[in-house]
Amino acid sequence: SLPRTSGAQAGAGRGISYAEAQPGDLICYPGHVAIYVGGGRIIHASTPSTGICYGSATYRTISTVRRVL
Repeated sequence: SLPRTSGAQAGAGRGISYAEAQPGDLICYPGHVAIYVGGGRIIHASTPSTGICYGSATYRTISTVRRVL
């Protein structure tokens, strides 16, 4: 199971390097989490006005990458 908050999700599963990231891994930023989709891209809930966004995984500084099985 996956915790609800971004802070708890950043400690879920096992940590891996960004270079090891595979589609489905969590990319964690301070106070935010996205799902890695491959090719250096993520999908994430941005703001109420922009909704769900698809973009670069490095648009912010990555705190950790987590693999939750």
